[in-house]
Amino acid sequence: MCDRDGSFYRNLSRRGFLGRGAGAAASLALPAHLAALLAPSPALAAATLKATHGSGFCNMGMFLAKERGLTKADGVELDFVVTPSNTEITTMFGAGLVDMSMIPYSNFMTLYDAGAPVRIVAGGGVQGCIIVAREGIASAADLKGKTFGTFQADTLEVLPYDYLKKAGMSFRDVDVKYLDTSPELAQAFMAGALDAICHIEPYASQCVMGRKGAKVLSDGTDVYGKGYSDCVLAVRAPLIKSNPAAVKAVIKALFVAQSQAEADKGAALKDTVGKYYKTSMEAAVDASSKQPIVVDQRDQTKFIIARGASMQELGYVKKAPDEGAFDWSLLEAVIAENKGLYAGLKLKAA
Repeated sequence: MCDRDGSFYRNLSRRGFLGRGAGAAASLALPAHLAALLAPSPALAAATLKATHGSGFCNMGMFLAKERGLTKADGVELDFVVTPSNTEITTMFGAGLVDMSMIPYSNFMTLYDAGAPVRIVAGGGVQGCIIVAREGIASAADLKGKTFGTFQADTLEVLPYDYLKKAGMSFRDVDVKYLDTSPELAQAFMAGALDAICHIEPYASQCVMGRKGAKVLSDGTDVYGKGYSDCVLAVRAPLIKSNPAAVKAVIKALFVAQSQAEADKGAALKDTVGKYYKTSMEAAVDASSKQPIVVDQRDQTKFIIARGASMQELGYVKKAPDEGAFDWSLLEAVIAENKGLYAGLKLKAA
């Protein structure tokens, strides 16, 4: 699907992705550069959870939890394992090399379908998947024959697939290019190497600002409606069983982070832009309302399951996930134990 063309593109296929990502649920010969990331640190607290994360605003709750030490009051330390590319997030989580991951629901599906013992326990962020096109492209029909950049098995691949399908088109009508990282995808578009992309915030806003004449074709709400899920917190099932208190500590920290971000968005951006978001503060401020933190995504269960049909058609999974992919029990326990915190949140399922 993706041929090398210049320095931006990667020679990837869906078969290759499944071999590296979902296939790792069973076994994995870990590359040396990833093994080095997992070396234990003597400075870490005894109750330490290793986690991977993405790079969009849907990860802000995790970033704030880490930066502000929001899990420490409950005796838990978050240890981020930074991965070189988006694909390796799925690989490491599927192989059991980390305890949890803030991950696109679509990548989670590939692991669940492969039999990995993983469950969705909370939400990360909603909306924020944006299709941006260069000057002269104003509709899905205008994308025919154009280059389109995205990530494999990502929500950023599912949205354009569904967007084109709604317009009576398919990926056969465009030249899909798969890239590795969020900054790389943004840079490729702004440099003129791609005609259109699907990206997350704050990078989508950066792309609109960074390329003259660029415009948003879809923010996902025209395809899915408001409040659609993007990223979720997924956890290894054995951890849910062996240390539910630690998982609850992380979920509670995400609720606190959401509350803090809703109360003072500027402070949240100050703590994350630069270190986690490789974009300007101007673009981040513009994008900050487009992909909010929403930890309670119980109302998105059916939406996520329904996206399994597109993942099947794309060839990433054999069947759509069922309700067994979700375990909302710990989130519900945290809500019951922190009623005031939950009641004060602006965005939630209930």
